[in-house]
This record gives sequence, C-alpha cells and structure tokens, in this order.
Amino acid sequence: MARRTKEEALATRNKLLDAAEHLFQAQGVSRTSLQDIARRAGATRGAIYWHFKDKADLFNAMMERVTLPMEASFNPGHADAGAVNNSDENALHQIRLATTQALQQIATDAQTRRVLEVATQKVEYVEELQAVRLRHLAVRNGFLDRIEQSMNAASRQTGLQLPLAASVAAQGLHALIDGLIQNWLLDPQAFNLLEVGKGAMNVYLRGLGFANEACPALPAGSAAEFA
Repeated sequence: MARRTKEEALATRNKLLDAAEHLFQAQGVSRTSLQDIARRAGATRGAIYWHFKDKADLFNAMMERVTLPMEASFNPGHADAGAVNNSDENALHQIRLATTQALQQIATDAQTRRVLEVATQKVEYVEELQAVRLRHLAVRNGFLDRIEQSMNAASRQTGLQLPLAASVAAQGLHALIDGLIQNWLLDPQAFNLLEVGKGAMNVYLRGLGFANEACPALPAGSAAEFA
C-alpha cells in the first residue's frame, strides 16, 4: 500500500508539472495561477503545496526535468555524455560532444523545446519569481565555470596558449550557443539548429587557435535519453 501511495504521489507530481508546462507556454508564467495548474492536472491546490513550496519552486522543478541531464553532460566526470576528464580525455572533443548533444536534444525533443520556450519567452522575473532568476543565474554560472575548466584543460592538452583568458573564451562560446538557441526558438523553421550550431562552434574554436575536428557522431536515440 505504501508503495502504491508513493507511485500515486509521483504521478500527481508529474501531472502538475505537465500542466504547468503547457499553461506557462500558452499564457505565460505570471498570468498562470496555481489554481489554473491544479485544475488542468485534475488535482487540488493543496496537492500543489504538498509537492512544491510556491510557483517558483514548481517552475524550477519543471525546468530540472529537462535541463539537469544537459547540465550534467558538461560536468567533469560525467560518464554518459563523456564530460571532461582533465588528465585522460580530450577536453576539446568533450566540449564539442556535450554541446552537440544539447543542441540535438533541443532540436528533436518537444518537451525540451517547450520548456526552453517558457524559460526564454514566457517568464518575467517579478518578485514571486526571484527564485527562478537565481536558479537561472546559478545554471549559467555553473556552465561558464565548467567550460572555463574545459578550455584550460584543452589548452594544456594541445599546448596551445589561448589568445584570451579561458573565462572570456567560455563567455563567448556561451553567448554564441545561447544566442542561436534563443533565435531558433523564435522560428524553428528559420535554420537547422544542430547543423548551424555545430558549424558556428567549430568556427569559434578555430578562432581560438584549436585545430579542426569533426563534431562527434551521436549514438542513435541519444536525444530521447533526456526526455
């Protein structure tokens, strides 16, 4: 009985998150009430407060369902996505691999695309959502730290002296990829995110002085891994 209750609670939580995704996308985060979410999920407002502290907590949980695997792919020591091991692995190859996996997930997985659209186009950082802003900043800063570590590792492994600080190089790569994603979300038919993203990343890395390398081929079904 306890196991069934736990499974039912998890099912309710997922229904609430699914409802939030669709409502946030349709009408924006600030204009969506917790009662709206409960009604769409076929649950009570009390069920929301059982699982989430407030709207910001619910929003961050919704984001984490699709972004945590992407964040992990850039973490040193993450085995599945081949993240950077500074002593034994090709750090530059792993930057390419993790970025390519993230782009493919965004381009092919509807849930990821929906959640990122909400995060970039449908949220206002008003007072009740300051925790969302803080989470966004933490994710960005963590990404920049990991890419900076990878740039330094790649510099050591190739014997290349970067033409600018690794922290600045990381900022540039983030701005390039993040900008492409945001523009693609505005009009997914405008260009092929995966192909343009890989090409732009390679040009950027060449500009830093790194040698050409084909972007790694992804295993079949790799995008579905994050769904």
